[in-house]
Amino acid sequence: MAKNKRVLVKFSGEALAGEAGHGIDTQILNYISQEIKSLVDAGVEVGIVIGGGNIIRGVTAAQDGIIKRTSGDYMGMLATVINGVAMQEACEHAGLEVRMQTAIKMEQIAEPYINRKAIRHLEKGRVVIFAAGTGNPFFTTDTAATLRAVEIGAEVIIKATKVDGVYDKDPVKFSDAVKLNELSYDQALQDHIKVMDDTSIALAKDNALPIIVCDMSVKGNLLDIVNGNMEKCSIVK
Repeated sequence: MAKNKRVLVKFSGEALAGEAGHGIDTQILNYISQEIKSLVDAGVEVGIVIGGGNIIRGVTAAQDGIIKRTSGDYMGMLATVINGVAMQEACEHAGLEVRMQTAIKMEQIAEPYINRKAIRHLEKGRVVIFAAGTGNPFFTTDTAATLRAVEIGAEVIIKATKVDGVYDKDPVKFSDAVKLNELSYDQALQDHIKVMDDTSIALAKDNALPIIVCDMSVKGNLLDIVNGNMEKCSIVK
């Protein structure tokens, strides 16, 4: 039996883009859906939040002042809905029951976010995708993921990235970067180690929600983590 019974997995939008660097790679979608299926088959209740960076980032869209930051952020939220629809399709193709809930109402596409309904879906073994961020500008999808994880009572939040954990500096730029297998919320905040943005780390700290950072490209990694194997990841707690 899995050690963690309810988890929230956060994927970046860029993770869906593949080699192209933009748009959605259906083969990556298929791979992720199979990884999620392995969790569900193990009896784990799974919530998912996906970013929208493969389509548009609110901060980037607003950087020259032509588009207001609030509008840019709403554009980013809509991008997460596009990714959510794609993920829902892929998970259903893998044989899973899925529901998507959005923080901005769009009934023709998904349910509005209702906490009790989301928890009921999870209890019935359905995967729940939380889209449109928090529904508010100036908040990242990292913060949305942490907020939803706390709201649904997830035991951990897993940030599935392109690296195998947290480093003291960017391992892509610095060959002497050191992996930190475990660190505290305060260390992540004080040393500006960008596990997630500061708002989401502070929210996780306030609610004693562990943040696990792992490489999504390692097959079986998510299942290993929920079974308590932390060798190929880092944990902030």
